[in-house]
Amino acid sequence: MGKIQGIIGPTATFRDAMAAINASENQIGIVVDDAGSINRTVSDGDIRRALLNGAQLDDPVANLPSKTPITFPEGTPDETLYASMQENGIQAVILTDSANRPVGLKGRRSFEPGILLSPPHMGQEETQFVQKAFDENWIAPAGPNLNAFEAKLAEVSGRSNAMALSSGTAALHLALRVMNIRAGDRVYVSDLTFVASLNPILYEDAVPVLIDSEPGSWNMSPLALQTRLEKDSAAGTLPAAIIVVHLYGQSADMNSIMELASQYGVQIIEDAAESLGASYDGKPSGAHGVLSAYSFNGNKIITTSGGGALVSDRPDLIERVRKLSTQGRDPGDHYQHSEIAYNYRMSNILAGIGLGQLDLLPARVTARRRVFERYKDALCDIPGISFQGETLLGEGSRWLTVVQFDPNKIDLHPYQFLRRLQAERIDCRPAWKPMHLQPLCHHFEFEPHSENQVVSAGLFLTSLCLPSGSAMSDAEQDRVISGITNIAQNR
Repeated sequence: MGKIQGIIGPTATFRDAMAAINASENQIGIVVDDAGSINRTVSDGDIRRALLNGAQLDDPVANLPSKTPITFPEGTPDETLYASMQENGIQAVILTDSANRPVGLKGRRSFEPGILLSPPHMGQEETQFVQKAFDENWIAPAGPNLNAFEAKLAEVSGRSNAMALSSGTAALHLALRVMNIRAGDRVYVSDLTFVASLNPILYEDAVPVLIDSEPGSWNMSPLALQTRLEKDSAAGTLPAAIIVVHLYGQSADMNSIMELASQYGVQIIEDAAESLGASYDGKPSGAHGVLSAYSFNGNKIITTSGGGALVSDRPDLIERVRKLSTQGRDPGDHYQHSEIAYNYRMSNILAGIGLGQLDLLPARVTARRRVFERYKDALCDIPGISFQGETLLGEGSRWLTVVQFDPNKIDLHPYQFLRRLQAERIDCRPAWKPMHLQPLCHHFEFEPHSENQVVSAGLFLTSLCLPSGSAMSDAEQDRVISGITNIAQNR
């Protein structure tokens, strides 16, 4: 079976063991004696507990208490090996020869298919619209699918106008352009988000001002927003716009945010890339700001494989978006261009995928909310585990279910959960790293939730995104639940 990873000799130190464990695909070390026979296995959890109890990195691993490893003779049927892993809540079993020397290591990933974080979930209708594009030769950023997709998206988003584009990032960029954001303008943006919320501000040489999260929904903190608006109003440096991100499918507290924005005369752009299908105060997420951006990337709740859109109740803005998204050609028979513009339009083929997907949106939201409820029901009784909340008037799409671990009750870092779950072929990701902690943003201003509390950094350090696909089976979700439960209980 080749060279066995993670072998740790009898004189190895904890430092050596950590290196061996990190090099092992299954994140497990095998401690052997001078004859090569197995003494015990060791995990990063074993080392961590030893260090907490006073051990030093250069102490010998032999100081660990004895522990009988689970081993099987080489040639044992796979069904027996997998059953033992399931029964004992372990990630791998060791295969041995007649002298109890390790000759192989079988991990869970050998037996189980991978579970992805948020894979596309296709229906049956999308292919007919794509085929129609081929049949009618509408292989262009124009055509019947595109027109129908935009009309339906406007309806779903509670808007009068929609423009389908090549990405959610392109949508945010054009939103800034048509709102006349210029170099040097200040633009407030949610701190806890993906960098795509911030990059369009930099495209225009504007200046991001990062606004912290609130503890409940994890979205933009109205308290931090109010503090920053008061400061900038007094200094005469109010922003040109506020980009509010609806995080992981949960709406921000838009009533509070819009009231503050109105008080100071600042316009709002909604980054609803993650929240299509959610609602707030009886309206769809994305129905509140002057302009709202959606994403249809492959991991979103519905997809066009890649794409985005801007929606608005102002037809003048959408018409301006139309021009800027198609290279900015001036009226006339010849090709004349008077301003910088872009090639940001969605294709008719991809719009066909989106047209079929939009019909499935309610079912996809229902499925993702069910995934969240099953996670919550199964895990909420474990001390120290909680989940992202919803705003008082909001109902989220639960695009992703994000679990939070209280470090005062669970003495494991989310990355330890992540590595163990990934060893079981379960895809999971850290929560977004806040923008104020990114090297790209080290010189930008940041407004914390309160004088004594930074929320976004704490969420990043304690949270983990779990597999949340709308096609996820109960059996797949049970694997995730079992994995988290076993890790939390140090099994």
